Amino acid sequence: MNSLQLADYMVFLVYFFIVAGYGYSVYIRKKTQSISASHDYFLAEGSLTWWAIGTSLIASNISSEQFIAMSGNGFKMGLAIATYEWMAALTLIIVAVFFIPVYLKNKIYTMPQFLSERYNENVAMIMAVFWLLLYVIVNLTSILYLGALAINGISGIDLTLCMYALAFFAIVIALGGMKVIGYTDVVQVVFLIFGGLVTTYLALDKVAELNGQHGIVQGFNYMMNQSGDHFHMIFKKDNPNFPSLPGLTVLLGGMWIVNLNYWGCNQYITQRALGADLKTARTGILFAAFLKLLMPVIVVLPGIAAYVIYSKGGLQTEMLGPDGVMNPDRSYPVLLNLLPVGLKGLSFAALTAAVVASLAGKVNSISTIFTLDIYKNKLNVDATEKKLVQVGKTTVLVSMLIAVIIAPMLGIDKKGGFEFIQEYTGFVSPGIFAMFILGFFWKKTSSNAAMFATIGGFVLSVIFKFLPNIMNLEFLSSTGFATLVEQEDKSMVYEIPFLDRMGFVFVICVLLMILISLIDEKNGKKAKGLEIDTNMFNVSRGFAVGAMIIGGILVALYSAFW
Repeated sequence: MNSLQLADYMVFLVYFFIVAGYGYSVYIRKKTQSISASHDYFLAEGSLTWWAIGTSLIASNISSEQFIAMSGNGFKMGLAIATYEWMAALTLIIVAVFFIPVYLKNKIYTMPQFLSERYNENVAMIMAVFWLLLYVIVNLTSILYLGALAINGISGIDLTLCMYALAFFAIVIALGGMKVIGYTDVVQVVFLIFGGLVTTYLALDKVAELNGQHGIVQGFNYMMNQSGDHFHMIFKKDNPNFPSLPGLTVLLGGMWIVNLNYWGCNQYITQRALGADLKTARTGILFAAFLKLLMPVIVVLPGIAAYVIYSKGGLQTEMLGPDGVMNPDRSYPVLLNLLPVGLKGLSFAALTAAVVASLAGKVNSISTIFTLDIYKNKLNVDATEKKLVQVGKTTVLVSMLIAVIIAPMLGIDKKGGFEFIQEYTGFVSPGIFAMFILGFFWKKTSSNAAMFATIGGFVLSVIFKFLPNIMNLEFLSSTGFATLVEQEDKSMVYEIPFLDRMGFVFVICVLLMILISLIDEKNGKKAKGLEIDTNMFNVSRGFAVGAMIIGGILVALYSAFW
């Protein structure tokens, strides 16, 4: 039943008032403790604890694209989609050890600031515009629209009204600044994890009922027996889902670029740690890595459970989209509609918490980049601290309004929300990551090389995307780097999987950046290297033990579900 009962609304209202009340108390309490009005608003400078950083990272990352789109991928392809989450846990450790010390040592507060100090203002400005467009047109719209679709599917509330309600709630939190976002994210994650685990428990119990049993262990075993093909992490070339997750690429290729760029070179994410000291930042990131291991249990297993129920004849009409075609992205909302009154409200609150936290975090990052890197640097260099905060708040309102207006026009639900975000972000991430990684660790990297990566990386990604329209790539099929994909007109064409495309573009960018930098050095153009001390990459014993535990868990998971 696509509606909420009074008890569900009561549970949701409890969640709403807890988050809103706690956020307001944080705002009032921290208001008089500001070190710098703008840095306090955008970065929560010096005031986020390790647990607030860790939970804020997860709350900002987990949103409708995971609950809805990744759960839909669980329905479609199984546990393999969890590689995005489990590889992220390992990536977070790398970011904590090697990336965060560089940012903090050089007092980097925004990603364009890093590019400006390491290369030049032209590179920084181009990338600031790139990021703003990407964050607003791809990320913000996807989170908002998919979240509204899910809430509409659960509650029956009008889709447009859902979008405006989510946007309003996120704006209320975002206007309080990063402190309010960071600390309310702790509450959001509690609802997210607890409500998500409740949904997973009841979904597995529903699967067990198909076999005349009860319990999550019985449900999981029945899923393993009935859908063994949904419990493989590495796809073979003959798997129809191979273009999305092409074999060992998820361990050795493009998946690293996706994760390292997202977690290490992304204002939206790194912003949470940039206002803390190194020990606090690292501990918070390690905590987030542990939470990451749990996410597939919350978002992927319910999708597989929905698949098993569907394959046994259940949910036949519920899984149909408005066009009458079975839509895997409906799996999570459909499961929520099976929950008893009260628990449905809790899971509804968990989903809303994930969406609102991501929206607030994303719009704060948009505000930070525009205000500190464009407005203050180019439009009003003498702006006061108070003026910067005002501009930041105005940017929050304007960017969210733009997202609400354009989101329904993008066809986000047609492609599959998670892949929509990953593929279109992948047009710029290989060049960005090449620019960052060489900028960190090779002092000879020149600004001309960075400029090439900025523009050339995007151009190369577009070329690889549309290469099948120019030439037949069948000759690559034996290597696994090209697979047959059905087009909208039902024709079949050999395409390079987008994760492999990202890998190719990254390697080309790195090689050409090295060549350009060496030419610049020969012509007497000296690059601006960062201040790096190898001692800052040393970690504490506690961090090392935590990292080893995460590594061991990942080895066990991939060994069990290879």
